[in-house]
This record gives sequence, structure tokens and C-alpha cells, in this order.
Amino acid sequence: MAWDFETDPEYQKKLDWADEFVREEVEPLDYVFPHMQFTPLDDSARKIIDPLKDEVRRQGLWATHLGPELGGQGFGQLKLALLNEILGRSQWASNVFGTQAPDTGNAEIIAHYGTPEQKAKYLQPLLDGEMFSSYSMTEPHAGADPTMFKTRAFKDGDEWVINGWKYFSSNAKTASFLIVMVVTNPDVSPYKGMSMFLVPTDTPGVNIVRNVGLSGERLNEGSHALIHYEDVRVPEDALLGGEGQAFVIAQTRLGGGRIHHAMRTIGMAQKAIDMMCERALSRETQGSLLADKQFVQGYIADSYAQLVQFRLFVLYTAWEIDKYNDYKRVRKDIATAKVVMPTVLHDIAWRAMQVHGALGTTNEMPLFGMIHGAAVMGLADGPTEVHKVTVARQVLRDYRGTDAMWPTAWIPGKIDAAKAKFADLLELEVGNL
Repeated sequence: MAWDFETDPEYQKKLDWADEFVREEVEPLDYVFPHMQFTPLDDSARKIIDPLKDEVRRQGLWATHLGPELGGQGFGQLKLALLNEILGRSQWASNVFGTQAPDTGNAEIIAHYGTPEQKAKYLQPLLDGEMFSSYSMTEPHAGADPTMFKTRAFKDGDEWVINGWKYFSSNAKTASFLIVMVVTNPDVSPYKGMSMFLVPTDTPGVNIVRNVGLSGERLNEGSHALIHYEDVRVPEDALLGGEGQAFVIAQTRLGGGRIHHAMRTIGMAQKAIDMMCERALSRETQGSLLADKQFVQGYIADSYAQLVQFRLFVLYTAWEIDKYNDYKRVRKDIATAKVVMPTVLHDIAWRAMQVHGALGTTNEMPLFGMIHGAAVMGLADGPTEVHKVTVARQVLRDYRGTDAMWPTAWIPGKIDAAKAKFADLLELEVGNL
């Protein structure tokens, strides 16, 4: 029986190094270069950030989500989860460690489905941290239902021509290329009639109409693009993974992306608990510290309990992925982590905000940003409600209904069955009295 809640000593040393490195060297980048982690480096930023990336490589922690054949370490998802807990504290940390979304997911699918030429052109620069990418899937009218996508690509000689609209294509404005999911055969099921293409962002006809921002950001200064693909021509070799393979590829990408979001969320939630506890031990009101108030103690206890449960479940799901190497088999637990994630972050950040009082609601503290981030997490890669349906359907597969008049847990029936099971012994006992 092999139950163990310890990290092996050698990897724990790496985690300890990463913890200090992120705190001392990476977190300051969030304040020197705020919200610029997906902006190409200028000379001044490169002088600071490139040496940090080099140090991560020397420590053997660069792009740990990928195997050695792709420039990673092959540590697997469980070790990545432990590392991502640390990286989740900082906007810049994932970039410095070569594990930033959406590039991690895009790199994975190019690694799995790309041709040697596609890997050389797109994958290696992604792994080197020298280019950014965008996953252009969502459409304005379709929401979470890809079966309603209308963006089309048709064959014209030795080229494909793409037409349609895509929405919330994150980081498109700074990306070098887009992975675009389109309908290539409208006469078959959407699950078999969609394909993916690798499209350089400077291709004629790729029109970024506007960059949608999140709440609080200025109009047209966000990072989630509305794109009009207007007679965009790409060669045959721009097709990723074969015609009609988009849904298969998407599940490979989204399964990993969802659990990686959950891993990083642990770090953000822990940061909120740290701030809440510090504030509780620092602020005095009505004759005692906030830490002595039962309401605040309840906030801290509830937050700790939520985070510990969530963390253990995410680590278990990462372990499952490593064990089975099959995202589909672990689909139920990945979806469950996705469902729980926004609630955990929202609840803990909200309590921390309350403990900080008016200061907690301002832009001088990161707490309201976390709360808003929780709302985004509830919608990104599919809304929470869709994933709840997935979880329920997967759970129900392990059960069967009953045709009997009463449920199988009906106590009178249980009593009759128990008496029948031990009837001979019970009669013998009575006879001996």
C-alpha cells in the first residue's frame, strides 16, 4: 500500500529554490512591468528578464510541462502542480519559467499533432520564450457551444481560405501566430467537420477589430481580441493535425489548460490567505486585534479548509493524469477542479477583502482583482455550469436505477433482507433459548 504525502527530497529542494526565487526576483517584475508579461521584450526589460530565464534553465525548471524531447524536464503534472502553486503568486512567474498560458497549451498540441516543419517554425520559438501565440476558438454568437461555430475554411487550389469572426482570442495583439478552429466540412457532424490552422498574425485578412478589456480596463486596451478573418489565405501545410481533427486536438489542449489554471489558482488563493492573516494580526479595533474576533477567525478557518481540500484534489487529479496519460479518462476530475476553482478563489479573496476593510476594495490592494479573476475563471475554457453537467453525467455512469417500488436503501426492505440472510442462525439462536 503506497500512500505518501511527501515530495521527494531532491524535487523539494527545487521547489524551495523556486519559492525564494519567485519571491525575491520575479514578484518585483509585477510592479516594474505590470501587465506586460505578454508584450515583446524591449532592451531594458530583456536585460532584467533574460538572465532570470537563464537561471531557471540552469536549475532545470524551464518548461517542466513538456518532456525532454521538447526542451522540458518530463517531470509530469504532479510536480508541475507543486511548482505552479508557487508560480501562481506572480503575473510574470509563468513566463520566466516557460509555462505561461495560453502558450503552454498551444505548445502541447503542436508537439502532439504538428509536422516537423510546424514544430521548427512555431514550437521551438514558443519553448525558447521568444514568441507568443493565441488560441482563436470562441465566436461572438456561440458562447460555450462550439457546435454553433460559423467561421469557415474552404479549399481553393493548394490554399485554404478562412472567413468568419472570433472573439476573446487572448493575447492576439502581441502574438506571432494564431491557432484557429474553423468549420471545413459543414455536411458532417461538427465533431468531425472542424479543423485547426496555424495562422501568422500578419497574414493579410487577419483583422483585429478591437481588443476587449476586462472590467476596469480602458476600452480597446485589453488583451482579448475580436478578430475578423476576411479571405485569409494559408497554404495546405498550415493545417494542424489533419482535416476534421479539431475536436480531438481541442480536448488535448483544454484538458491540460483547465488543470493548469487550477494549479496556479492555489497560489493566488494562498496569497489571499497570507494577506488576510497578516492584516488580522496587525489591525486592532474595539480593544483587540482582528485576529481575536470570532467572525475573522471563522473567515480564516473557512478559507484554510477550502484551500486544503481544493489543493489535495488538484494534486490527486494531476497524479491521475501522470498515471493514466489520458486526459479523457481523467475528464470527470478535471471538470470538477474547474467547477470548484472559481468558488475557492472568490470566497477566500472576498473574505480577505472584508478583513482589509475599505483598503481591500481599492486598486492599492490586489484582492478585488482576484475576485474579478475568479469570475473570469468561471467562464474561461467553458463556463462552470457546462462542467457541472459533465461531472454529473460522468458520475451517473457508475450507477444504475431500480425498477423496484422502493429505493434500495429503503430500511424496511433492508431489515427483511438482513433477516433472510441470517435466518438459519437466527432460528438456531431462538431454539437454544
